Amino acid sequence: IHDRSLELDIIKEINVNNNLLSNIRVHCPENIYAGIYAQENDLDDVILLNPNKRIARSTSGNLLFLEGDVIKVPKHSEGAYISPLLENFVTFLHKNNLGDIQEHEIIAFESQKAEEILMISDEKGIFSVKKIRNKTFENSRFLELVEGWKNSFSN
Repeated sequence: IHDRSLELDIIKEINVNNNLLSNIRVHCPENIYAGIYAQENDLDDVILLNPNKRIARSTSGNLLFLEGDVIKVPKHSEGAYISPLLENFVTFLHKNNLGDIQEHEIIAFESQKAEEILMISDEKGIFSVKKIRNKTFENSRFLELVEGWKNSFSN
């Protein structure tokens, strides 16, 4: 996990489609617009919604939401990126029974109910999310899970 935590917000002016092309990380108008929005509002990244107003992803990567022992991940059919890094992390968690991983349709409000949020980007790495709007998040449990995953590579 990077030392710097992220500050995000949900952008409602645009949305990303929930089709195969949305699952591939490419330079697209939605990401360009969202990047400008983030920069103008002093944010590190923004959360993009799909046409059904559910969470798809951020411009940089996929989001994982920790609530109790449940880790919710947006489904690919919701517009989440295809991510080998995320798949590897989720496989590690599942094989070691470190959490109940569930692919979900996640409404925007659910981001405020999470205890911790993690952003996994194949391009930029792994970041904990510090803040969305006025809600601040912890990162200790995800930090522990990511450390365990990292250590599994040296065994």
